[in-house]
Amino acid sequence: MTEPPGRRERKKAATRQKIADAALRLFLERGYDAVGIRDVAAEADVAVTTLFSHFASKEALVFEQDEDFEQRLIRVVTDRAPHEPLIPALRREIQALVRHCTAAEAAPIWRMIDGSPALRKYEESMRLRHAESLAAAITADPGLPLTTTAGRTIARFVIDAYSLAREEAEPQAAVDEIFRMIEAAWEVARSS
Repeated sequence: MTEPPGRRERKKAATRQKIADAALRLFLERGYDAVGIRDVAAEADVAVTTLFSHFASKEALVFEQDEDFEQRLIRVVTDRAPHEPLIPALRREIQALVRHCTAAEAAPIWRMIDGSPALRKYEESMRLRHAESLAAAITADPGLPLTTTAGRTIARFVIDAYSLAREEAEPQAAVDEIFRMIEAAWEVARSS
């Protein structure tokens, strides 16, 4: 059983969320490039050093759920029930993430990301890191005897499914179409 976070952890989480909320509000009001770190710190009423203790870069402020996203994918592999098939479990998680990121309230954020070369570059590096973390979880699972290359390939396909689907007119249908291909690749990898 997970213990509830203590007072210190709750305060840190609240400060982090306050900074992220202030940053997003300013970025959407003024434009990402027009807002500096000092502006965000002032809006959140924290020191710049406090901001950097929670976020490594300005880009990280936009992707404040980055670590949660990565951990959710890893937990799909590590926390699934014994004998639960991996690919359907990953499909459910990607569908949930795509639903979240294609909700109407997310549209202005994605327009901002798509309009900024720095944010697009950060998102790409974030996706690559997520794929490597997911691949490590897949290849470490003794119930999934795959080569490192096969694990990395499947992980990359899963991460790219999220990115590709969120750009489509029918994101959920795109997830289903992509995961049919991932399922076929999975079967090939497992039979090799």
